[in-house]
Amino acid sequence: MDIVDLVEDYSPDCSDLLTKAYIFTAKVHKGQSRISGEPYISHPLEVARLLAELRQDPETVCAGLLHDTVEDTATTLKEVDEHFGHDVAELVDGVTKLAKIDVSNTQVRQAESYRKMLIAMAKDIRVIIIKLADRLHNALTLHHLPQKSRERIARETAEIYAPLANRIGIGWLKGALEDVAFKHLHPKEFLEIDEMLRDGLKDREA
Repeated sequence: MDIVDLVEDYSPDCSDLLTKAYIFTAKVHKGQSRISGEPYISHPLEVARLLAELRQDPETVCAGLLHDTVEDTATTLKEVDEHFGHDVAELVDGVTKLAKIDVSNTQVRQAESYRKMLIAMAKDIRVIIIKLADRLHNALTLHHLPQKSRERIARETAEIYAPLANRIGIGWLKGALEDVAFKHLHPKEFLEIDEMLRDGLKDREA
């Protein structure tokens, strides 16, 4: 698992924890699929990879792998605690609670209030970081959804989650969330900008 290599680069001796989390996650999500048709395990793996690229501690990466186990499978928080420890269980619990907040009807003027509520509920900033990684991967796979759903999720991403990433000081994540939201909210403009950038790259290579 390349995630282990990424994390061991800055936090040695994480292999056992992350391998155990991967095996557990693959087992409890077995038979589940994403809307794209991919095995569900692809999502927690990508979330964990994003967290590793952000150089989060092993417990946070572990919780990224496990973040949907309590919400979407028969796994209990007690089981997570018993297998992976209280710290990881608290992170998974925090992400599970945030998932229950309905932001689908949020207006721009309310977005700041929702961001404050998310931060207050999370208690541990690592919960927010996991949630942002979760949102980014979901946003990157929006093309599998109906247009109306794509636009709603892209709007939430731009108005709530990108500013939230900025609030906690992760500029790279803010930019990535803004880019993917812009792609779905303004597809024509996105294609024009993308074409301009490609043309500019070709000119430099010529």
